[in-house]
Amino acid sequence: MKRHLNCILTALAFTLTTTATALAGSPGQTTLVLDLDECIRTALKSAPEIGEAQADLELTSSKLQEAKSYRYPQMDLLALFGPAPGAKREDISPVVNTDKSFSVKEMTWFTSADLLITQPLWTFGKISENMKAATHGIEVDKAKKQQKANEIALEVKKYYYGVLLAREMKGVLNELQDYIDTGKKKVRQLIENEVPSGDEIDLYKLDAYAGSINKFMEEAKKGEQLALAALKARLNLGDNMDVEVATERLTMDSEPAGDIETFIERSRLQRPEFKQLKEGLAARTALVDAAKANYYPDVFLAGVISWAYADKRDRIDNPYISDRFQHAYGGVALGLKWHLDFGIIGSRVAAEQAQLNRLQSTNSYAEAFIPLQIRKAWLEMKEAEKVVTVTHDAYKSAKKWGAAALANFDFGIGNPRDVFEAAEIYGKMKGDHYQAIYNYKLAKANLDHAIGELPVAPRK
Repeated sequence: MKRHLNCILTALAFTLTTTATALAGSPGQTTLVLDLDECIRTALKSAPEIGEAQADLELTSSKLQEAKSYRYPQMDLLALFGPAPGAKREDISPVVNTDKSFSVKEMTWFTSADLLITQPLWTFGKISENMKAATHGIEVDKAKKQQKANEIALEVKKYYYGVLLAREMKGVLNELQDYIDTGKKKVRQLIENEVPSGDEIDLYKLDAYAGSINKFMEEAKKGEQLALAALKARLNLGDNMDVEVATERLTMDSEPAGDIETFIERSRLQRPEFKQLKEGLAARTALVDAAKANYYPDVFLAGVISWAYADKRDRIDNPYISDRFQHAYGGVALGLKWHLDFGIIGSRVAAEQAQLNRLQSTNSYAEAFIPLQIRKAWLEMKEAEKVVTVTHDAYKSAKKWGAAALANFDFGIGNPRDVFEAAEIYGKMKGDHYQAIYNYKLAKANLDHAIGELPVAPRK
């Protein structure tokens, strides 16, 4: 039994070990008594992983807004102010003066503004495909956020059930300690009454057994403290706040588990990773199409307004003469812009296609791995469920055995070794029973995570 209890408590401590410090019970501390759903909700509110996922979602949303904005007109304004040479109408009328000398004295100042407005008409998918990619990207980030929430819920469940397991182990050890104390009292009575079956060696054995129980008790207390500390850290509570679990006992679920195929089908509908892959493939396909669209020109409608004024320059109204320092005109035109290069666009298309191929490989892996993960959790849950029943019957029988052995010992017809063996089997089986319930709870939590179950039930 010593070895068995030691393995259980060591495994518990290893599972619950975290960098969080143990809770301090100083005066002025506020203790929150929370059930499992409340713990998960509290953890989700303050989890930094959720904040990071939300920031990624907002970033992708901004990319969608950027892609949509390319559908609307764009305006470029160029305004200038600077020196310009003076010019008179007489210099070109009635004949053009070709030997007009430059004179600093005739310098003046000019100001101008040129406005170009372009409205895309047809881009062969550059805008629409980028919009499509950003839309699917938002769904990817939403699924990532849900995935983080599921992971946090799984972590909280481990700590929460860890607290309950440690307390159940303490209860088993307290029960064994009472059993040993009763045995020691009876042995002392036999020795004092000089009954032949009373032997001080039995008393020494009981003392040694009690010492072993005390050792395991300290390990169980440490496991409880670590579990509470880990739960507090996961809930991101302040130094002046502690947490206490509202659940008193570690018990089995009342509802039976479904069949494995049902869980696999549910995972395809609600597992965040499946949604990420589905939306990610759609986004990557759109990006490939957007990259290919760069092979084609952009058709647009352009509007131009240009104005310039200089004080010492005469305005010339002649469609054959353009004066950049003194004019005012505008117009509308249909435009085409086509960028051609030697291999740059092809390389970008190849890069996007490589990312798509990579995601397709990841999707194939997920199609095979996630059902395996679900099957493993389901089998572990069913195994633990059977072990719970077996160990429950075993420790009940061991308890009856111990009661009978102790009664025989009282009458002086029993062997004290029977009492020790009964106590050892009873403690081992009852410890195994609660360990099996803990394993069942963890397997159920892993199964919920594997099928993408919501972290907590919606509030009514």
